[in-house]
Parts: sequence; C-alpha cells; structure tokens
Amino acid sequence: MTASAFPVPRLHIVTGKGGTGKTSVAAALALALAGTGRRVLLVEVEGRQGIAPLFDAPSLGYEERHLAAGLDGGEVFGQSVDADEALLDYLTMFYRLGSAGKALQKFGAIDFATTIAPGLRDILLTGKLKEAVSRAEAGRMSYDAVVLDAPPTGRIVKFLNVTVESGRLAKTGPIGKHSRSVARMLHSSLTAVHLVTTPAAMPVQETLDANKELMAADLPVGHLVLNKVAGAKAVEVEAEAINAGLERAGLTPEPALVTGLLKEYSAARAEIESIDAYRDRLEQLGRPVEELPLLPEGVDLSGLYQLARVLRPGIIGERRNG
Repeated sequence: MTASAFPVPRLHIVTGKGGTGKTSVAAALALALAGTGRRVLLVEVEGRQGIAPLFDAPSLGYEERHLAAGLDGGEVFGQSVDADEALLDYLTMFYRLGSAGKALQKFGAIDFATTIAPGLRDILLTGKLKEAVSRAEAGRMSYDAVVLDAPPTGRIVKFLNVTVESGRLAKTGPIGKHSRSVARMLHSSLTAVHLVTTPAAMPVQETLDANKELMAADLPVGHLVLNKVAGAKAVEVEAEAINAGLERAGLTPEPALVTGLLKEYSAARAEIESIDAYRDRLEQLGRPVEELPLLPEGVDLSGLYQLARVLRPGIIGERRNG
C-alpha cells in the first residue's frame, strides 16, 4: 500500500473523560499511523498544550511543526489550532481580507465575534481540521491522516455537531457552505471518533453515554480504548502457597503476616476482576475494544512508541510491513 492510498478513516478524533490519558492515546495513535513514507498531523485545540511535553518538545503553535519519526520511518507533525488564527485564515480564504484581517484582530473584532457567537469557535476549529484532511500538494495529500486530541466526552458531541446547526441557520453564503462541507466530512467514513476510558466506574459509564450520544447524532464511532490496564491476572492463592513462598525466601511464615498478605491479594484480585467486568461492558457495545497497558513510570516518548506498537494492529488494521 502506498502512502497516497492510505485507508479511511483519515480523520481520527480521540476523546475521553479527563484523566483517562486521551492525549497520550492520540499521540500514540499518530505514531502508529505514521508508517513508512506517511505523514500524520497531530492536532490539539483550545490551548491545551498537552502534546508537546509528551514529545519533550517546545509548546506547539498554529504553524505545523515536525514532532517525531513515526513507526517504520514516517513523520508526525504537531499543531495547536487557535480559533483566532483560524478565523484569520477563514477571512483570507473566503473574503480575501489579507492584512485587513490582522487589523481586525488588533482591534479585538475577532474576539468580539467569537464571544457573541460561541459556536463559531468550534466551527473554526473543525473547519481547520477539514482543511488539513483535504489539503493536497504536488499531486498527493499533504497528510495521510490527521489525529485530533479532542475535547472530553462530556463536550464532544456539541463540539462536532455545531457545524450541522450552523449550516441549518446559514442557508446561503460562505459560512453556510463551509459548515455543511465540514459536517459532511465529520459524519462520513472519512472520520472516526475513538473513545478512551480507564477500567473504573465513572470513565466507563461516561464512555457508554458518549457512544450513545454520538450514535444519536449520527457521528461515526471508531474504537474503544481501555487504557492503563494492569497486566496481572486473577489466580487462586491459598495460605499454604504463601507459607511455601515465604519459606523459599528465607522468611518465617508468621500467621499475622500470611493473613495480611492474603487480605492484600484479595483486594488486588477484586480490582483485577473488576477490569474484566468493565471490559465486558465495553464489548457489549459491539465495537472493537483496544487495550493499552498501564505504564508505571508514566508516559514519555519511549512509552508512546510502546503504546503505538500495541495500538497499530487493532486500529490501523495492518502489521509493520502492511
């Protein structure tokens, strides 16, 4: 498969409840997508600045910048999309304002416009994504895929569906046309919304709710990512086995010590079994569930590559030489 023939979806939107590690998953997904000869753009919005620290890089700006090599030699670029800068692009593209747009920004007109029409910010941000997905240079797509570290699940449907509402309100003119074109992309097979959760009650429930809301809005749900999963498995452990283990270690199997260890393992086993229960709840949605390990030392660039290798077969659907 050539770089220009990269399979759909081309826009990967990664969302999840705060604390689930959605930014790390988005970054790992970008690395996984950046196979041989492929270029991937990793985007964040709303000034979050969560991507750069993962790559040990300076804060991202509006200009697209090289971040890292992807798996098998591709390239990952990063960008922080700002609504004000996106509006300047929009004014230049549709109204040819040029330097006049900069003057509007200087006098606060842009901030005023986005304040009286809050949904305009989301339209500008999603519109910038569409531009990156569809941009072509020298006969090929500028990027083989775009990955968005999106707002959290509690806001994701409103963020993605604002273009539909604005398109209905603005029947004619550039804003209406632009909104409808963005809405078509977001509701098509070009897009996949991946939901990230951890094995805990609140994040899993929020994931289930988000899946339902996305389906109701006819937005394409992709994969469910169960993140930060401990690798241990539940097994039967009895006092005799603990006694033998302590003796092998040269320790005296005092009754109080054995009882304490059994109690501690019982609590750990309950946590392991709860992970299985949460996984079952996610699988009942009928969507692919990807599982990422808990990295005890936290996520750095090396950890991102580790997560990317785990993600690649399931989400990308290809092996290293695919």
